[in-house]
Amino acid sequence: MVKVTLIKSTIGEVESVKATIAALGLKKIGMEKTFEESPALQGQLKKVSHLVRVETV
Repeated sequence: MVKVTLIKSTIGEVESVKATIAALGLKKIGMEKTFEESPALQGQLKKVSHLVRVETV
Protein backbone atom coordinates (compact mmCIF):
# COMPACT_ATOMS: atom_id res chain seq x y z
CA MET A 1 0.00 0.00 0.00
CA VAL A 2 1.15 3.52 -0.76
CA LYS A 3 -0.14 6.86 0.51
CA VAL A 4 -0.15 9.62 -2.12
CA THR A 5 -0.40 13.28 -1.08
CA LEU A 6 -0.86 16.20 -3.49
CA ILE A 7 1.77 18.79 -2.51
CA LYS A 8 1.75 21.18 -5.50
CA SER A 9 -0.93 22.73 -7.68
CA THR A 10 -1.69 21.55 -11.20
CA ILE A 11 -2.01 25.13 -12.48
CA GLY A 12 0.19 25.54 -15.53
CA GLU A 13 0.55 21.80 -16.12
CA VAL A 14 -0.34 20.09 -19.39
CA GLU A 15 -3.77 18.53 -19.68
CA SER A 16 -2.51 14.94 -19.40
CA VAL A 17 -0.91 15.66 -16.01
CA LYS A 18 -4.12 17.29 -14.76
CA ALA A 19 -6.09 14.26 -15.95
CA THR A 20 -3.73 11.87 -14.14
CA ILE A 21 -4.12 13.80 -10.87
CA ALA A 22 -7.92 13.73 -11.34
CA ALA A 23 -7.81 9.98 -12.05
CA LEU A 24 -5.97 9.48 -8.76
CA GLY A 25 -8.84 11.30 -7.04
CA LEU A 26 -6.72 14.18 -5.75
CA LYS A 27 -8.49 17.55 -5.86
CA LYS A 28 -6.91 19.90 -3.33
CA ILE A 29 -3.38 20.44 -2.08
CA GLY A 30 -2.83 18.33 1.03
CA MET A 31 -5.39 15.71 0.01
CA GLU A 32 -4.26 12.13 0.65
CA LYS A 33 -5.33 8.81 -0.84
CA THR A 34 -4.17 5.25 -0.18
CA PHE A 35 -3.74 2.78 -3.04
CA GLU A 36 -2.56 -0.79 -3.54
CA GLU A 37 0.65 -0.91 -5.54
CA SER A 38 0.33 -1.97 -9.16
CA PRO A 39 2.27 -1.36 -12.38
CA ALA A 40 -0.45 1.02 -13.60
CA LEU A 41 -0.27 3.06 -10.40
CA GLN A 42 3.53 3.21 -10.60
CA GLY A 43 3.27 4.64 -14.12
CA GLN A 44 0.81 7.30 -13.00
CA LEU A 45 2.98 8.28 -10.04
CA LYS A 46 6.06 8.55 -12.23
CA LYS A 47 4.23 10.97 -14.52
CA VAL A 48 3.18 13.28 -11.66
CA SER A 49 6.12 12.71 -9.30
CA HIS A 50 6.89 16.45 -9.21
CA LEU A 51 3.42 17.18 -7.77
CA VAL A 52 2.93 14.39 -5.21
CA ARG A 53 4.59 12.81 -2.18
CA VAL A 54 4.51 9.01 -2.05
CA GLU A 55 4.93 7.09 1.21
CA THR A 56 4.82 3.34 1.79
CA VAL A 57 2.17 2.32 4.31
